[in-house]
Amino acid sequence: MKYKQRQKAFILLADGTIFYGKSIGTEGTAFGEVCFNTGTTGYQEIFTDPSYFGQLMVTTNAHIGNYGTKEDEMESESIKIAGLICKNFSFEYSRPGAEMSLEDFFAKYNTLAISDVDTRALVSYIREKGAMNAVISTEVDRIDELKVELAKVPSMEGLELASKVSTKEPYYVGDENAKYRIAALDIGIKKNILRNLAKRDAYIKVFPYNATFSELEAFNPDGYFLSNGPGDPEPLVEAQVLAKEIIARNKPLFGICLGHQVIALANGISTYKMHNGHRGINHPVKNLLTGKGEITSQNHGFAINRKETESHPDVEITHVHLNDDTVAGIRLKNKNCFSVQYHPEASPGPNDSVYLFDQFIENLSKH
Repeated sequence: MKYKQRQKAFILLADGTIFYGKSIGTEGTAFGEVCFNTGTTGYQEIFTDPSYFGQLMVTTNAHIGNYGTKEDEMESESIKIAGLICKNFSFEYSRPGAEMSLEDFFAKYNTLAISDVDTRALVSYIREKGAMNAVISTEVDRIDELKVELAKVPSMEGLELASKVSTKEPYYVGDENAKYRIAALDIGIKKNILRNLAKRDAYIKVFPYNATFSELEAFNPDGYFLSNGPGDPEPLVEAQVLAKEIIARNKPLFGICLGHQVIALANGISTYKMHNGHRGINHPVKNLLTGKGEITSQNHGFAINRKETESHPDVEITHVHLNDDTVAGIRLKNKNCFSVQYHPEASPGPNDSVYLFDQFIENLSKH
């Protein structure tokens, strides 16, 4: 690898703490909420996951970029993170099947990335202090000005971001002659979710975040799906109204992550911003219905209130996170509706939970 003259860069946290590193090439400044992902693989899927919109991603794995990028490993049409913070950035890649280096990938989408950061110290700090807003920048002579700008960045709590990543127009996925038809609300949907549904003999119509029940119903679907996505679920009033209408009509409904939170809110269960959230590909979950454990892929900074869920007469907790006992899944006792707070489609991550897609299809079949 030829020597690169790399510019100094820094991370400034909302509480004034500064960590230093070097730019990988793109110059400038990026604001967002700093968070970390503990996965050892799947960086391209993480960077293109719409759920991470507006977040500065710290990767805890020591090496990022060593296997390059591929078009078919995109989870959306572009990079969705606000910026990357890592330890060692690999400018060269070794995978024969890769189509582009990660350096060129970030340049293509004009996204800022900072390496040579003491990520162990940074992650330890935000684990203790909690997720907070931050700015990454190569403008080392503007620290004081950027502190003022950072103070004006809105908190993730109360922030509606689904509209920033949702499709503008409806589109179709799968074979139109498939056995099942699914209406999916895109509040930040990942491509691999759609692949998992399509390969189970489903034809999916994907709708914008603010679509109404009548618009989805016009597709004449066998069931409905509420996707993952970024931001606070509470401001998504239209999606909550949609969920209420689907549930009231007892139509098959499945929600993942943000969709799970929307379903909870539609049933009067509140949500809250977590201290750090769950972001990684080895989170342990227990299925309370089967007694089995699952290693899961997770990415969320909000969760639903456990006490309110336990006391709700119509809602049953089906899955719990074994690290902190947060609610990881629910179902409605008398309705055709269930949801989980993690990613059964993984990408990246294990496939312990793909049975949930089979469960949804089985619900469509029964209905």
